[in-house]
Amino acid sequence: MVTYQDKPWLKRYDPGVPHSLAPYPNYPLQQFLAEAAQQHGDSPAVLASAHLPVVGRVKNTLSYRELHAQSDSLAAALVDLGLGKGDRVAIIMPNCAQFVIAFYAILKAGGVVVATNPTYPPRRMQEQLVDAGAKIVVTLSLFYHGLKSIQSETPVEQVIVTNIKEYLPGLAQFLFTVAKEKKEGHRVEKHPGDHWFQDVLARYAGQRANVEVNGDDLAVFQYTGGTTGIPKAAMSTHAALVANTLQCQAWLSRPGVQESFLAAIPLFHVFGMVAVMSFAVSRHALMIMVPNPRDIIEVVDNVHHYKPTLFMGVPAMFNAINNCPGVIDKKYDLSSIYACISGSAPLPPSTKRRFEELAGGVILEGFGMSEAPTASHVNPVRGENRAGSIGLPLPDMEMRIVDLDEGETDVPVGEVGELLMHGPQLMRGYHGMPTETANSLRAGADGKVWLYTGDIARMDEDGYFYIVDRKKDMALIGGFNVYPRHIEDTLMEHPAVKEVGVVAIPHPDPNKVGQEALKAWVVLMEGQTLTADDLIAFARERLAPYEVPTRIEFVPELPRTSVGKILRRELARMEIESREQAEQAG
Repeated sequence: MVTYQDKPWLKRYDPGVPHSLAPYPNYPLQQFLAEAAQQHGDSPAVLASAHLPVVGRVKNTLSYRELHAQSDSLAAALVDLGLGKGDRVAIIMPNCAQFVIAFYAILKAGGVVVATNPTYPPRRMQEQLVDAGAKIVVTLSLFYHGLKSIQSETPVEQVIVTNIKEYLPGLAQFLFTVAKEKKEGHRVEKHPGDHWFQDVLARYAGQRANVEVNGDDLAVFQYTGGTTGIPKAAMSTHAALVANTLQCQAWLSRPGVQESFLAAIPLFHVFGMVAVMSFAVSRHALMIMVPNPRDIIEVVDNVHHYKPTLFMGVPAMFNAINNCPGVIDKKYDLSSIYACISGSAPLPPSTKRRFEELAGGVILEGFGMSEAPTASHVNPVRGENRAGSIGLPLPDMEMRIVDLDEGETDVPVGEVGELLMHGPQLMRGYHGMPTETANSLRAGADGKVWLYTGDIARMDEDGYFYIVDRKKDMALIGGFNVYPRHIEDTLMEHPAVKEVGVVAIPHPDPNKVGQEALKAWVVLMEGQTLTADDLIAFARERLAPYEVPTRIEFVPELPRTSVGKILRRELARMEIESREQAEQAG
């Protein structure tokens, strides 16, 4: 009889993928950048581009030598600004050259990166800055005013601001300045005491931070959510990120082939941070920056012009590409793509099939967590990709599936339970949350520390894993974790709202099969009136765009348990029944 200890998945590895990479090095994550600069200093590291009228697409690249030198300069500046080892520094920007420079500069200075979603409303951003204790922020000018509006209520002492145009090609910089900069909010007046990014780099050119950093030091605070929707910072060490980078290398790298990466997945999330940025740097590969992945034309135009070989994405992005007219009529050539990793949400088989037909490359569904940044399972590149499966555990990953109620006994292979994992990239814990840490990281009878993922899963006889459901009430919207309780609490702030229940439902758009949308069931205060549009507008002022419910239904009461908890599964059932009735009537 097959058991989890047998690791049946090892027999399904592609030829050449090692079963183990141990012992793992104890060096810091920036070691990959130092090696890239030394061995391939002239190779392009970051490509920023723009599509200009008449001229077409133009590009500007930053070499590995330049990336290494500029991050050295910024690291020296951070130390001079008072950054101590272990202090947190926030980055507020989308994918751009400045993000990469700032990321490695913070690590070189001995700091801890707090990569914040730039689309957050200022108050949501404030929560993270306060929780992390961030003393310094590096921000894009577009988000400068929002940051300044809440800075006095945070520990932030120093702000470094950069403009997105700074690494664009010369002509694109000029056209951006005259046509978009002021109109779109990129032009700002710097407050006294704050610092321009380029001024800092010039002032500290040729300098380095004299800080010793090793694998045991903390590198990243990655914010996720808890069962109550309270933000939690998963703390990861350099060693954990190095380990996962090497695991990605072992799984996807082709000896002798110079890969290039489409950097469309946000780098402020560990999926992009590790599986794109760190992986690319470790391979001395080019990263093609896409600041706004929701602009599908920008995504496919970059693929067409710059020929990336690896593309990490989410199902919504692949589905949008499948339905892009320019892709369907072969205006855009996607054939350079060798492999894609799809994560953050279930990948519909139809989306996978259609993309592979259009592009020629393969999409590999995978799985990962902020608590084990980032990948833990991926389907093999050349081996069998099983429909609905998140694939096989990466080298040195151990898995168990345990009883949902008592959380200790392994269930038989093929049966469902909670997925547990042990491996070299597990987080150290949640910042300032010992109870949540103890609930998630538990020592087993074997003496190993196991991460309780909160996901309901099963493993088949060959070692392929399947996520069946989520134990927690988390939703996945546009590739981001969304927590209904947080949205409910926000909507409850409206004076007309008495009660609210939020559930992720199948997306009503037939072109978005396999995706989720948020729906809120709302009970109003007696005598109050409110429209769905008004409540959605209220939510947009307080929530990230992907957290805003797209549908509102007003009801007289909410279904609850005997102890008063909202029965979200009953709300989901009500939605299904409502749709079935509508289909029958129509």
